Amino acid sequence: QVQLVESGGGLVQAGGSLRLSCAASGRTFSSYAMGWFRQAPGKEREFVAAINWSGDRTYYADSVKGRFTISRDNAKNTVFLQMNSLNSEDTAGYYCAARSLITIATTTGGYDYWGQGTQVTVSS
Repeated sequence: QVQLVESGGGLVQAGGSLRLSCAASGRTFSSYAMGWFRQAPGKEREFVAAINWSGDRTYYADSVKGRFTISRDNAKNTVFLQMNSLNSEDTAGYYCAARSLITIATTTGGYDYWGQGTQVTVSS
């Protein structure tokens, strides 16, 4: 069982940056691939970024490639999402997810555990 708690969301102006964190419980964090998803009102939850167990492989949605960076610190059981050059289309609830495999997945069905989410609002 893994529990995930996101933090770092908030209100930011267009062009600004935020860094999201996701703290995971459990002693087997390094065995999990991790992902970030987001969900805007009235829309389905969509993939944002993922990272494998060791952190040496990452994958991004085209909409965030070059602006967002996912990383992890296995010693601290934490995964991060650095978001730069934010725009209004990035406004959404952001969710951290853990996958009970070491490889990356890009669909919601590929993840076993979810956090409660943190809201990101970008003002134009």
